[in-house]
Amino acid sequence: MAQTDKGSKGYLISIVMVAVLGGLLFGYDTAVISGAEKGLQAFFMEAKDFSYTDTWHGFTSASALIGCIIGSALSGFLATNLGRKRSLIIAGLLFFISALGSMEPEFLFFEHGTPTFSLLITFNIYRVIGGIGVGLASAICPMYIGEVAPSSIRGMLVSWNQFAIIFGQLVVYFVNFFILGDHIQPIVEDMGKGLAALDPKAVWTVETGWRYMFGSEAVPAGLFALLICFVPETPRYLVSIGRDDVAQRILAKINGSSKAQQILQDIKDTMVVKTEKLMTYGFVCIFVGIMLSVFQQAVGINAVLYYAPRIFGDMGMDNPMILTVFMGVVNILFTLVAIFTVEKWGRKPLLIWGSIGMAIGALGVAATFGHAGMEFVTAASIMIYAASFMFSWGPITWVLIAEIFPNTIRGGAVAIAVAFQWIFNFIVSSTFVPMFNMHLTEGDDFGHWFTYGLYGFICLLAALFVWKLVPETKGKTLEDMTAMWRNRQKK
Repeated sequence: MAQTDKGSKGYLISIVMVAVLGGLLFGYDTAVISGAEKGLQAFFMEAKDFSYTDTWHGFTSASALIGCIIGSALSGFLATNLGRKRSLIIAGLLFFISALGSMEPEFLFFEHGTPTFSLLITFNIYRVIGGIGVGLASAICPMYIGEVAPSSIRGMLVSWNQFAIIFGQLVVYFVNFFILGDHIQPIVEDMGKGLAALDPKAVWTVETGWRYMFGSEAVPAGLFALLICFVPETPRYLVSIGRDDVAQRILAKINGSSKAQQILQDIKDTMVVKTEKLMTYGFVCIFVGIMLSVFQQAVGINAVLYYAPRIFGDMGMDNPMILTVFMGVVNILFTLVAIFTVEKWGRKPLLIWGSIGMAIGALGVAATFGHAGMEFVTAASIMIYAASFMFSWGPITWVLIAEIFPNTIRGGAVAIAVAFQWIFNFIVSSTFVPMFNMHLTEGDDFGHWFTYGLYGFICLLAALFVWKLVPETKGKTLEDMTAMWRNRQKK
């Protein structure tokens, strides 16, 4: 690729596109369970040595999130000590191992097709391994993109990572749909009666279909692990380990030779002290990063994304997967809104307006869910809720987490922020079903309106938080963050 004094856009785009494959795998891995969980549930309900209860199924469906917490917590240590590139290679290998292991958990140690308690534990270990990869990718991919991107387009490029996450979810919806083919998902009420009681078209799903769904991730995982070997390390990490010459060459390829020298000097000026304590820039700096992550999950979006087929099914939709796929398309389109407006409108306005839109959607669901004749309004409210998230908290949180922290504490600070994100993801995902099914009296809809009413209230709190505490970072360099937080400390 030709390099000019303005740098090579082709070179920048090529390495960013490889990095966002990590985001695609993030979305793929977290959403694959939505198509596989019923077949998996019926498979383990055939076990003779233990009872596969709803509690076990809830844990198995969410076990990858445990790995996500571990991976995100480790991301700062790995990114700081091994570098961003090597950490992403590790993430790719973990994705690959998890995909094959989840497809064939019996490998080497168990009889194929015979569900046992030991096999369940092994399956969950493979899912946790994949979750560690997701946790690493979720923290380091935006960090990598943020550290190689010029400040003028950094927000847009980091937003592509969120696009890749949503695209990965949409891809796996289609993959699961095509894998299922003419077969069907087993009916929950018939699962405990044995395979003989199931529709013949559901037996294949129980014995084989869920395996193909998990195994399909091995293709993008292997591609990511291979391609990431060919991208450069980030200039900011290279400067931190004394490789200024290599950092300047990479900066010159991206920004042009004259601009590269200026950027290199700015990086070196903030790297005089290579390691600083996490609280060097004050409690508020870390608190803002943590709360961005907390609110991104506490607004309840993953309760919609993970349980969309069940929600639409409870609304009486004949084919909930079609509406789920349609929602995935809407999510893609509104993520593009963020990508093409984040550098024009800024981070704060998108977050605030997105919070308001989510509150309207969530409260609309709370007011209409379960009421006869209001199904269209409920579905529209869910779409508004999801679309508002996709142009705001979905991508913009990752943009801010990637750029808001000073260079010298970025690895550790990002790790803490993303760990909180996965902790609250787990909390929201595991509490949604029991909250949604709560009843004050038999047959009432208390759980329906309480759950979405709570999410709507949290959305309004999120808007207030952004307005009062979150700084606008549009157009600022990563090195500007150091001065900004120091100035805040003095006030």
